[in-house]
Amino acid sequence: MAKAKDDKKKKAKSKDKAEKGAGKKIKVAKSAGKAPLKVSPLAPASFPDLPVIDGVRFAAGEAGVRYLNRTDVMLAEIAAGSTVAGVFTRSATRSAAVLDGQAKLAALPGRSKKGFAIVVNSGNANTFTGARGASDVAVICEAAATALKIPAGHVFTSSTGVIGEPLPAEKITAILPVLADGLDAGKAAVAARAIMTTDTFPKGAVAELDIAGKPVKIAGFAKGSGMIAPDMATMLGYIFTDAAITQDALQAMLSATTKTSFNAVTVDSDTSTSDTVLMAATGRANHAPITSAKSREGRAFAAALGAVMRDLALQIVRDGEGATKLVEVRVTGAKSARDADRVARSIANSPLVKTAIAGEDPNWGRIVMAVGKSGAVADRDLLTIRFGDLVVAEKGWRSETYSEADCAAYMKGQELVIGVDMGLGKGAATIWTCDLTHAYIDINADYRS
Repeated sequence: MAKAKDDKKKKAKSKDKAEKGAGKKIKVAKSAGKAPLKVSPLAPASFPDLPVIDGVRFAAGEAGVRYLNRTDVMLAEIAAGSTVAGVFTRSATRSAAVLDGQAKLAALPGRSKKGFAIVVNSGNANTFTGARGASDVAVICEAAATALKIPAGHVFTSSTGVIGEPLPAEKITAILPVLADGLDAGKAAVAARAIMTTDTFPKGAVAELDIAGKPVKIAGFAKGSGMIAPDMATMLGYIFTDAAITQDALQAMLSATTKTSFNAVTVDSDTSTSDTVLMAATGRANHAPITSAKSREGRAFAAALGAVMRDLALQIVRDGEGATKLVEVRVTGAKSARDADRVARSIANSPLVKTAIAGEDPNWGRIVMAVGKSGAVADRDLLTIRFGDLVVAEKGWRSETYSEADCAAYMKGQELVIGVDMGLGKGAATIWTCDLTHAYIDINADYRS
């Protein structure tokens, strides 16, 4: 009897630990488990109130994957009958979790009579860990499947953190039964905090719409701050909806919307090995299923989904490591959309452009340089460059209306727009980035210690 009481007390204590970290507002975030980082000056005022999505429950806790006293594992349970879609990094050195997730997604039959789960850990990326990495993913999936009584093939995992170190899977599997006992539909905010690494604030977004007269909710959260130059996804993102959508339609909408949201941001030009965005639709909103992304209902849902994904993507840029400015790079008049994208990314990823922005220097010559090196078709005499509404260069020369004082004043703002018109065609693209400050060096030079 005494042993049973002791076990009950231990379980209650573990559950309290698993729920630690709840709350709407975070003042500081720990970087690499050491000194706290100041919240980005570009951060939103508060974390949004994520609505309960019928058919989804969350839990999070401290497993000690890399650091003690830090919430570092989250579990999401998704009800039977849901559909799941995902986009993943195309990095040639992608993680074991990404490879496993891609294979499982391809094997899904569509709508399933069994539920799903997502397990995410921070502190260790489980990348470049050989056969052990794949084995650790399998062990975690089996443990989650057992705890939730679902097939292991319905468990998706993500890992973020240091690359090249073995994942202590046993620490994650040990906490999964406790997390399963603590699942709650209202704990999305706790889950969002558990997946952070060098993030200074959790990132969430929400949208609501009507489909066939039925209210539908979309809620998502993401993490990302450094190693951001997405190629199919951006770091880690999880989106949930109570809409009824077939798997093919859900995948089509997620893939298409990724191009103009997560794949349209860059912090440092480095594509992560772990980029993953997973989305689940529970179908609990009780409307006729959306079977095509091109239908009226599909287009309406895709527009709302796009708003959520762009919000999350821009929050990642706002939390770029050491960032003090959010920069929108708009390219128009390119010979093709592909050329426009090349130019926009060349500008957004240029260290010279980004450091000039950090120094609030209207050095438009660096924009000229970035256009020229992009590989896109360009004509010097047709090029127009703007900082906001200020024309700084045109017709192959500095604009006659150029004012150094006005441009310098504009560069002091926290949110900037760099506009480039190529004067060659109809190609257009928009990429969001941030400045490059010394704080980026401080964070990354000290990341593993």
